[in-house]
Amino acid sequence: MNKTNGLIAAPYTPFNRAGELNTDTIPVYAAFLKERGVRGVFVNGTTGEGVSLTVKERMECAAAWQKQKDGNFRVIIHVGHNSLSESRELARHAQDIEADAIGLIAPSYYKSENLSSLVAVNTHVAQAAPDLPYYYYHMPAMSGAFFPMVQFLELAEQSIPNLAGIKYTHEDLMEMKLCLEYGGQKFDILHGRDEILICGLALGVRGAIGSTYNYMAPLYIHLIEAFNKSNLAEANVLQYEAIRIIQVLNKFGGAVKAGKTILRMLGMDFGQPRLPVVPLSAAEEKQLQRELDQLGFLSHCRSLE
Repeated sequence: MNKTNGLIAAPYTPFNRAGELNTDTIPVYAAFLKERGVRGVFVNGTTGEGVSLTVKERMECAAAWQKQKDGNFRVIIHVGHNSLSESRELARHAQDIEADAIGLIAPSYYKSENLSSLVAVNTHVAQAAPDLPYYYYHMPAMSGAFFPMVQFLELAEQSIPNLAGIKYTHEDLMEMKLCLEYGGQKFDILHGRDEILICGLALGVRGAIGSTYNYMAPLYIHLIEAFNKSNLAEANVLQYEAIRIIQVLNKFGGAVKAGKTILRMLGMDFGQPRLPVVPLSAAEEKQLQRELDQLGFLSHCRSLE
């Protein structure tokens, strides 16, 4: 299995002014990401409001992104759903369109009662797309599935032949390190917390999925380059700059709520988020832009070319 090396963006789902899916904008979006050094996308996840899309919309979005795939740009499709039948349908569709991989967050209603139940859920869905690498999307803050991931790997590798690894979006870095080393570094463990990427790098992470890679991937690429050259002082400065920007995003509701405003600042209008996420008001958008400008935000969004 080829492990992930570099940044994978969790893209926003583009809507028109009526709130309907607008996949016509995805080629421009993909070009924007590629110019900034992003190596792929994790489609229909948390940032992409996947749980607020219909299955038909998710398939349409997945197919549109798949057309942007190339040798340097992977397309991973999130197929998590509270209905496992729908998850399996999404997984089969991802295999049919020849996506690079699929991932699944644990159902949140109803939640898995124990680790064995969680593994059974993942096995059931993975079987619908046996030819694709399969990632478990570990984000217990959203799913409520607070289970030890090393034990998950131990159990899941016995029933999921196509298990590729974990999208690890959690703060327990000791556990993440154990997952990285499990089975002689057998699995692809993808770092999922942009604000502590430098910590993941120190523990051996080489691939990461995140929302802020949508717009300031150049900052993180420079951070990774500095880290790899053992220039830890520069890497720490860059991580601190990212943290300050993320603090502003959190002040305005987080990446999902503030993200589409940021994309409009960069010339891409993908509409507003869907309810239950309440869009920022015009006044809030202006204040968000002012506070980002004070941090030199746009300087971190320029193309690498």
